[in-house]
Amino acid sequence: MQVPLQIDFHDVAQSEALETRVREKAARLQAFHPRMMNCRVAIEAQHRHKHQGKHYVVRVDVRVPGREIVANRDHHEDVYVALREAFDAVRRQLEEHAQVQRGEVKARAAPPPAPGEGE
Repeated sequence: MQVPLQIDFHDVAQSEALETRVREKAARLQAFHPRMMNCRVAIEAQHRHKHQGKHYVVRVDVRVPGREIVANRDHHEDVYVALREAFDAVRRQLEEHAQVQRGEVKARAAPPPAPGEGE
C-alpha cells in the first residue's frame, strides 16, 4: 500500500531533489511500520540574523493505528541534515511503537523492598 504523503514548503524553494529525498525517506519508514496511514512533512526556512543565514525546520507527522508520531528537527543550516534527523527520530519512535504493539517490550521489574520492609 502506498502511504498518502503530503509535503509542504514554507519559505523554501520547492525542488525536485528535496521532494524526491522526502519520498524516499517516507517509503523507508513504511518498512518499520507497514500499517502507516499517512505521512505529512513540513519544511520551513526560518530567517535568522543576517550574519547567521537561514536555518531550516523539518516537521514529520506520521499516523499509525492507535498513535500519531511527530518529530521536529530545527535550526540546522543544511535542509538535508534537518530532514535526515527528523526522519531518524520518527523511525526510532515507530520502531518503539511497533515493539510495544508486538509485546516485545518487557515491563520494568519492581524495585527491591527497602531494608526492614517485607520482613
